[in-house]
Amino acid sequence: MKEKYDRFKEFIKAIAMPRWARWVFRGVLVVFLFMIVAYVSLAWYINTHKEEVLVSVTSELNEGITGTIEIGDMNPTFLTGFPRVSLRLEKVVVKDSLYANHGKILLKAESLDIAVNAMALMRGTIEIKKIAIADAAITMYTDSLGYSNASVFKKGKKSKGGGGGSFPELRKLDLENVTFVIDNQKSGKLYNFAIDGLKGSIDYTSDGWDADIKLNTLVHSMAFNTRKGSFIKDQRVAGKFDISYKDTDSLIVIKKNPLEIGGEDFSVGGRFKTGSPQAKFAINIENKSILWRNAANLLSPNITGKLLMFDIKKPIAVKCDLIGDFNEKGDPLIRVNADVSDNILDTPGGAVDNCSFFGIFTNNHVKDNGFNDANSAIKLFGFKGDYSGIPIAMKKVYILNLEKPVAVGDFASTFKMEKLGSIIDTDLLKFSKGTADVKLDFSADIVDFRLSKPLVNGVVAIKDADVGYVPRKLDFKDISVALNFTKDDLFISKIILKSGKSTVNMDGSIKNFLNLYYSDPAKIVLTWNIHSPQLHLGEFMGFLGSRQRKAVPVKKARKGNMTEDLNLLFEKSNVDMKLRVDKLYYNRFFATDAKADILLTDNGVVVKNAGLKHAGGSLMINGMMLQQGKVNKYSLDAVISDVDINKFFYAFNNFGMETLKAEHLKGLVSSKASVTGSITDAGAMVPKSMYGTVTFGLRKGKLIDFDPVKNVGKFAFPFRDMKNIDFYNLNGKFDIKGEKVTIHPMKINSSVLNMDVEGVYSFGKGTEIYVDVPLRNPKKDKDITDKEELAKRRNRGIVLHLKAVDDEDGKVKVKLGGKKE
Repeated sequence: MKEKYDRFKEFIKAIAMPRWARWVFRGVLVVFLFMIVAYVSLAWYINTHKEEVLVSVTSELNEGITGTIEIGDMNPTFLTGFPRVSLRLEKVVVKDSLYANHGKILLKAESLDIAVNAMALMRGTIEIKKIAIADAAITMYTDSLGYSNASVFKKGKKSKGGGGGSFPELRKLDLENVTFVIDNQKSGKLYNFAIDGLKGSIDYTSDGWDADIKLNTLVHSMAFNTRKGSFIKDQRVAGKFDISYKDTDSLIVIKKNPLEIGGEDFSVGGRFKTGSPQAKFAINIENKSILWRNAANLLSPNITGKLLMFDIKKPIAVKCDLIGDFNEKGDPLIRVNADVSDNILDTPGGAVDNCSFFGIFTNNHVKDNGFNDANSAIKLFGFKGDYSGIPIAMKKVYILNLEKPVAVGDFASTFKMEKLGSIIDTDLLKFSKGTADVKLDFSADIVDFRLSKPLVNGVVAIKDADVGYVPRKLDFKDISVALNFTKDDLFISKIILKSGKSTVNMDGSIKNFLNLYYSDPAKIVLTWNIHSPQLHLGEFMGFLGSRQRKAVPVKKARKGNMTEDLNLLFEKSNVDMKLRVDKLYYNRFFATDAKADILLTDNGVVVKNAGLKHAGGSLMINGMMLQQGKVNKYSLDAVISDVDINKFFYAFNNFGMETLKAEHLKGLVSSKASVTGSITDAGAMVPKSMYGTVTFGLRKGKLIDFDPVKNVGKFAFPFRDMKNIDFYNLNGKFDIKGEKVTIHPMKINSSVLNMDVEGVYSFGKGTEIYVDVPLRNPKKDKDITDKEELAKRRNRGIVLHLKAVDDEDGKVKVKLGGKKE
């Protein structure tokens, strides 16, 4: 031993230093050795007087609280807190004075290491400099009346370092495997953290303290409002916090530092107000590159569900501010900013490419209306992108009231009409040229991700467009039109349609258009005012039959395709037309000054007050047609006045009759008809399908070269001219039942002979017409003007009784024989 001491003295002498320095060194060495001896002595004292020290520590700690601290055991831990004395407290339980009422333990720890001030301990007091808690549960509970078990701690006298009680200058805080819960029943908040590790160091200043904390925790709940759910639920948070506190304003400030949340890198900072009944806070979170879906999933479920109506495919820059009061009920102010550039936005209505905008979410859209879903909004500014190849721009778009969402904003786009082929399938509408310019302001409810009750103001201007409506094989050329939206109504400016030889000028309106478009297309009524200088009805016969349906291509299933909605609109909507046509053509039919009120429904056509001039006379028509496919049912009420019967029969293809044709007739006919029948989807009358009643009157009539009459003439009047017969004021009534026409008793007075006719004429089999023919020559009575005298003379002499019936070959034969009574 003496040898080692001699060597140490030789070492000291060998060090080149002034004499005063050697005395200082020796002094420090003596102090150090004294501290070692004192530390070992104190440790020995604690170890040998453990029970007394444990009682002292427990008593001192209990002096600082209003509840109880229970410590199962205590042992010194050498060197852990040197030069302070370190104590390990085991089985530590902290309860407040009202624990029996609520049953919430404030602290329950398997082990709690503390470093205490050695000199204070020797004086019999406890001044804790460091706390390390492991395998513990901390629960800070506040009941519905505002009482908190955290009130277990009394507020001690302030010391220089800013602490109080047993914690005048706590320098270190370590947590390992600690569950930390703040359950505030009064304000409806719940925070639950599973802390894997927390290491903190505290430096005291003249007016507060600064702290550095490293944290690694799993967040089970961070619910500012338990009814709305938790932020960052079940997400891991890891990183560093730089914290400062000032007594002057009782404010804790967390500087912005990198923090990992749910595997994403954020920059997080905050401010927390203390020292008053209020516990105001502001938390600022920022990430310059995160996926929209990942960011939305970090928020509470009520917000996440609304934001996930949309998705943004590429990373974006986001900022989130949470501002509120821990002691207040309800949500804090939540404000999320997103900066989107050259991205892909996926919406319920389809994807928008090359998308850029600045977006904001807030739950306080109207100041002083609270922080809630009803006062929440998603706001987009400077929105630009391409929707299915169509460029769109919106200065601002708001989705308001996330309880009952309402979309408000503006919309603008200019594009080639051919681009509509990407959202409307070409087997419905085919656009081959033209341009569209759209400028709209809109407002609409959002129900199940679809627009409802929309209000729109603005104009859609279409120029020089060629459009084909494929299901009905209708093509329109060079269309130019302005669609003016005024709230929920649509006004259509003058439009010129060209189809084949037809030209149609149209303007119209639809009341409550957009609301019905999304909710009930069958109630839509398009009011059209139509004028045409020349209209060929045959070019529009596609409207008579059912639409031609093609196999549905797979592309119709894609999101954003409007085909199904438009298809339903065209099928179900109604069209109320006020039609005026200067020249009207239909097959052989030609008329002028045509007018009609026409209602087109999803299953038929209704014609009211239709009038026109034809063959020197006029026609008035009311009727309807029921669309049933290739063959369609119709009903017709018509009034014909002084129409050239030759042209009339020719125009309507002899009304399906094979024997009596236009070339057999001359004269001016007036008629009333009430009939039903069938017409093909090509516009042709279906033979033998007509039912109804026809009355007629013929002036200046003539029957020319009509075989049935000629056959009678050969038999009965071989020397009279039966090819050219003049008729005088011929009137008649027919009942039409399919292929059979019942001829009511009819007196025919002509230049050749007089006849009384009645019976049944059949377009098939079953013709049975009875003809009574006085043989007296009418020319003998041509100078008699007295009607009674003419009636007496008419049947003088021989009266021939004939009947026309079918023979075995299906031809009509005339035989002798009168009507059987």
